Amino acid sequence: QVQLAESGGGLVQAGGSLRLSCAASRGTFSNYAVGWFRQAPGKERDFVATISTGGAYTTHADSVKGRFTISRDNTKNTVYLHMNSLKPEDTAVYYCAARTGRLSSTKDSYYYWGQGTQVTVSS
Repeated sequence: QVQLAESGGGLVQAGGSLRLSCAASRGTFSNYAVGWFRQAPGKERDFVATISTGGAYTTHADSVKGRFTISRDNTKNTVYLHMNSLKPEDTAVYYCAARTGRLSSTKDSYYYWGQGTQVTVSS
């Protein structure tokens, strides 16, 4: 089974950028669709973006469209979340998750999860 590890979080000012990475180990990474989700304190874990196994198809939440972009490099077993024009409301712990089959925005459809990386956007 695949194991996931997020990195790249940190503290950034509003309007700034960050790139999150989700590195996979074990399993055949290209068999898995990957999603990014985020959870702010006291709130539900929400969908951010998802990408298909080969990277040809992506979906982004309306709240991040035009600002965030998901991509992947299967030769490096890594999925990225490029985050631009960050806002204080983007502050959350960001998680990546993997599932076999098609990309999905439904968190309950994902089997494997990383431990998360904190993103804090100051105003």
